[in-house]
Amino acid sequence: MAIFNKIELPTVKNIIIVASGKGGVGKSTVSSNLSVALARQGYKVALVDADIYGPSIPKMFGIEDAHPDFIKINDKDMILPIETQGIKIMSIGFFVDKKQGLIWRGPMASGAVTQLFEDTHWGDVDYMILDFPPGTGDIQLTIAQKMKLTGVVVVTTPQEVATIDARKAISMFNTDKITIPILGIVENMSWFTPAPHPDEKYFIFGKGGGELLAKETNTQLLGQIPLIAELGEAADKGQTAFATTNQTLIDAFEGIVKKILA
Repeated sequence: MAIFNKIELPTVKNIIIVASGKGGVGKSTVSSNLSVALARQGYKVALVDADIYGPSIPKMFGIEDAHPDFIKINDKDMILPIETQGIKIMSIGFFVDKKQGLIWRGPMASGAVTQLFEDTHWGDVDYMILDFPPGTGDIQLTIAQKMKLTGVVVVTTPQEVATIDARKAISMFNTDKITIPILGIVENMSWFTPAPHPDEKYFIFGKGGGELLAKETNTQLLGQIPLIAELGEAADKGQTAFATTNQTLIDAFEGIVKKILA
């Protein structure tokens, strides 16, 4: 394994990865809402969209058309992250045409992600959330090897196919060369609750997958997030769960943050 120069972020106290084994499980939704939940508790928060090929964080915050400014520090031009809802946000999506797909090989993509960290003026940050790309590729390995990370939150759905891939993601952080604490599992789309019947639960993607995964990997189930239409509708509008009136969603994300902080 190659030896990499470390990425040093001296003003950032804690760096937490939000990862998944496969796409489509709601990892970016979890990253966004955990960031807002932390900011609502008074912490200084940053959110980095490390998904080079499919950056979705700008859309989820309604800042797709934002263009970061630059500031010169020690004769070097540094990027100022976009700030909204008390969160400093950085994404490759701010610098590329949102209608144009990126066709980059692994080293180019990894280099671009590295620049997002090293060329951004973060200021003081208590918690930096990294929205990882799905899977276990070059970008994930580069960050895991080059950065001092506090821990990992793994997102899955209850389906067996999702938990199988989540196990692979967990194994990447527990090797001879990479050892990063797994803070816990977030199970997304745990059940469907129709709006007219808020007390009903339909387990359309199976049941208990997140809890079983937590037990098998010797970690904790941080929380379960129900499949509620309001969450998807809010994301499409550039809003998070905290812009809805759904207390179940708000309680779910606040409960997850409470366990992470503990």
